[in-house]
Amino acid sequence: MRSSTAVCRCGESSARVHGRYVRRLRDVAVGGVGVVIELWVRRFRCDNAGCPAVTFAEQIAGVTTPHSRYTPLLRGTLTQIGLALAGRAGARLAASIGITAGRDTLLRMVRSVPEPDVGEVEVLGVDDFAFRKGRHYGTLLIDMATHRPLHLYDGREGEDLADWLRGHPEVKVICRDRSSGYGEGARVGAPQARQVADRYHLWANLGQAVEKSVNAHRSGLAEPAPDDAGEPLEAEPAVVQSPKELKIVTRLRDQHAAAHELWEQGMSKAAIGRELGLHQATIRKLVNARSADDVVAKSLQRAHVVDPYVGYLHRRWNEGVENAAQLHREIQQLGYPGGELAVQRHLRRYRSGRGHAPASGPKPPSVREATSWIMTHPEHLREADADKLHRLRERDAELDRLTGHVRKFAAMMTGRHGDRLEDWISDAEQDTLAPLASFARNLRRDLDAVRNGLMLPYSSGAVEGNVNRLKMLKRQMFGRASLDLLRKRVLLAR
Repeated sequence: MRSSTAVCRCGESSARVHGRYVRRLRDVAVGGVGVVIELWVRRFRCDNAGCPAVTFAEQIAGVTTPHSRYTPLLRGTLTQIGLALAGRAGARLAASIGITAGRDTLLRMVRSVPEPDVGEVEVLGVDDFAFRKGRHYGTLLIDMATHRPLHLYDGREGEDLADWLRGHPEVKVICRDRSSGYGEGARVGAPQARQVADRYHLWANLGQAVEKSVNAHRSGLAEPAPDDAGEPLEAEPAVVQSPKELKIVTRLRDQHAAAHELWEQGMSKAAIGRELGLHQATIRKLVNARSADDVVAKSLQRAHVVDPYVGYLHRRWNEGVENAAQLHREIQQLGYPGGELAVQRHLRRYRSGRGHAPASGPKPPSVREATSWIMTHPEHLREADADKLHRLRERDAELDRLTGHVRKFAAMMTGRHGDRLEDWISDAEQDTLAPLASFARNLRRDLDAVRNGLMLPYSSGAVEGNVNRLKMLKRQMFGRASLDLLRKRVLLAR
């Protein structure tokens, strides 16, 4: 039954009907067909002399809202589509279920949703993300208890974090990476809170130091050639000439010699780069290398598609099979994924001699492979890799000590033995492994947070997960991801 009165937005009830009109409202689709509701609506005159609205239209609860052409149900549906898929993708999904809505309409609905209340936060997670990598960054704050995003703002300065923390004195723990800006902001804005350095970043930083240390020893990663044993081979029809040095290897040797000559003359690295026409990072690599072999080793260790089948090719060549097409067919049956041209190029190095191929020795491990052996728990290493690491440690005393340092740090991190941190840092600083010593000195700059990270159960894993989710949302709106729209989607899309 229709009421004889209606309530104005000022709160005054009125029974004076000013006029009537037809109002059309779009509703959710039924069976894939759009629905339009037509209502015969009355307009009332407000009796409150102080009300700025002289007349007002009656509203039907659950069906109409002021100035809206959508029912609350349809508006809620489109808002959720916009939060989940943004503009273009959301418009396509809406059209597939019988709702016509433009991408701008969906984005306006997302912007109109109020942001949720932050509430009480005791454990806070902080991390940065890139609007444009290397140029423009923002900061994301997470409630570590619920894994819910709390705030997103432009920049990653410590003062911005301090301003937010001053409004939330209930924060007791702050999980962060090892950024000095966030550390200072947390100290100034929440001096009562304990700062926790994330274990993931600690392990990642240690891995970078290990890789640099292994890289300095990469020329010694190859195992020594085994001594010839057994009876000598019968006379061979010809001896294969030694393969010519690769052009890239020759070029690297020349560049290394030229860079060191200019460095010894007192020129700066920037000046050497200008003189040789090379990037400053390349000059830094050449000057820091103790010998040309250290620079060349990385190029020689590059994996090739033929590498796993070199032993078979050499054996078949020595048996007299020199047809590249036939050898290609044979290794294809063994799982070779490449083409015939790669096989031809491999055989070219000893084809001119028409003799026996040289015995194929084991390919030296790459720097990344050796680093992964050192950084992997011994119980999780494959037997073959554990054996290779064991022989590598026997050959190189520094890599042996490096492995020991890494395993002590891993035991300290997984066992939550932060009380051992000082001793570990002292041992690493006294070692001759420069990258590891640098990593240890860096830990002293943030010692309390690092120790808390090794002792307390808190971790920034939830923060990293939310940053990954944020990247997905940002890429959905590439070109339209303004900060206010991105914040709404990050805070509201769950």
